[in-house]
Amino acid sequence: MDTIRYMKIFIEVAESGSFTAAANQLDTTTGYVSRCLSELETHLRTRLLNRTTRRIALTEAGERYLNRCRAIVASVAEAEAEASDAHANPVGTLRVHAMSSIGQNYVVPAIAAYQARYPSVTVDLTLSQNVPDLLEEGYDVAVRVSPDALPDSNYISHKLGSMHSVLCAAPSYLAAHGTPETVEALAEHVCLQVAMPMFPSRSWLLFGPEGAREVHLPMARFRVNVPDAMAVALQEGMGIGALPTLTIRSLFRNGSLVRVLPGHYLQPLNIYAMYASRQFLDAKIRTWIEFLREWIAEALSADNVMLEGKDAAAPLKAAPDA
Repeated sequence: MDTIRYMKIFIEVAESGSFTAAANQLDTTTGYVSRCLSELETHLRTRLLNRTTRRIALTEAGERYLNRCRAIVASVAEAEAEASDAHANPVGTLRVHAMSSIGQNYVVPAIAAYQARYPSVTVDLTLSQNVPDLLEEGYDVAVRVSPDALPDSNYISHKLGSMHSVLCAAPSYLAAHGTPETVEALAEHVCLQVAMPMFPSRSWLLFGPEGAREVHLPMARFRVNVPDAMAVALQEGMGIGALPTLTIRSLFRNGSLVRVLPGHYLQPLNIYAMYASRQFLDAKIRTWIEFLREWIAEALSADNVMLEGKDAAAPLKAAPDA
């Protein structure tokens, strides 16, 4: 039984004063209207209307039920309008998940710019190294980083861009231990690695003039799972490490870290935005995805310029000689 539909028919009959007038207003037949009212009364086990050959009149129960029906139908109409508006206008709370470093360095600044454009959207951001279940944990969008294409899933994903990681160290470490001039020379140094599922646990895949090379790392005395924490360890002179450009841009500019083997990069990392469905997409999700694609593309481009040392205002420093 479609209770809401029956309520609407009952309201129309009560307000028009006849089954025929209600049927004309609803573009249906008098018989259908009469049958719906009878089924509604049977369902409620009470008489709503007193009928004669000339007129109908509400019973006392019908008067009370009519007031309730009007309020319920009005609430349903309001809810439908609100839901339809959500498809057109960004409003409400947007729940976003991102991996820690990309969240701090890219997503938070992007949120600030997004909310300046869409002030009616509140953003609830969670940062962690875990990969969430969007539906189970209630996230609208997750920003993921992966060296490979994401596996097929029930989620929709958009590639936002790619970023590089480079080898770097503190000037104090290189002054004390020398600067490696070749990939082979890394074996003589303390090499620290960020412990994350997306990276091999004991190797670096380096790309340079000689092509791709896998560098097997000796066991290090220090590992950490967050790139920003690794950056602190490198500044303390604990060794040579690989960090993404988003983590080290300011440290390169102020000289806290410098590049090691500047002609080499680690395997690129792809950045993806994931969400549950593209059908009837909520406006805040749709506009956030569109905004994020544009914003991160510009941020990556700026970081790549910095990485190549083409920004005259902030030249990239090469590693000092041993």
